[in-house]
Amino acid sequence: MRISELADRTGVAVGTIKYYLREDLLPPGRQTSRTSAEYGDDHVERLLLVRALIEAGGLGIAAIRRVVAVLDAPEPSRQDVLATAQRALLEDDPSPAGGEGGRARDWVRAHGWSVLPGDPVLARLERSWQACEQAGVHVDVALMDDYAEAMEQVARADLASVPAEVEGAVRRVVVGTVMLEPVLGALRMLAQRELSMRRAGGGGVTGCAAGQE
Repeated sequence: MRISELADRTGVAVGTIKYYLREDLLPPGRQTSRTSAEYGDDHVERLLLVRALIEAGGLGIAAIRRVVAVLDAPEPSRQDVLATAQRALLEDDPSPAGGEGGRARDWVRAHGWSVLPGDPVLARLERSWQACEQAGVHVDVALMDDYAEAMEQVARADLASVPAEVEGAVRRVVVGTVMLEPVLGALRMLAQRELSMRRAGGGGVTGCAAGQE
């Protein structure tokens, strides 16, 4: 199909498609002349993925470029899939303000989880924990332990859903990590609302919790 047909099938403007091609988010089409190229179903799939990562996943162009580079790279070993995915998604995160001896690192060690050198996930936790405290949202070690227990349940479900074959595993881990974040956030709010309603006995809470007058 020509680029105009690709635009029609995906709802993405021709100018935007050309921008994605320049930014290496979309593989080039098969050149049919000096100014024309043909595109296939794989371009439709990739284009829809890029739009989803931008619109629902909230990723910027640089992060998406890393994601598609991981998807297009030679197959890593299965053991490397998760680390590869997390590096692609967190490469731009700054170092933790607390350095090597930060509060997050100490908590992770005390909790019995592994501490890896230069870990961008740990850096994000350190920065986010400090931001909570600065905003007046106190998160002590006991509360962090409770959150960690809940997240282990989520992680078990995540890992159980990863396909056995490496190509599918890479896509599920990389894309799933991005696209499931809003789902988990929405589920958390639904659970908060539900538990609040139950504790109140359901009386006079439903409309308020749902944002109704």
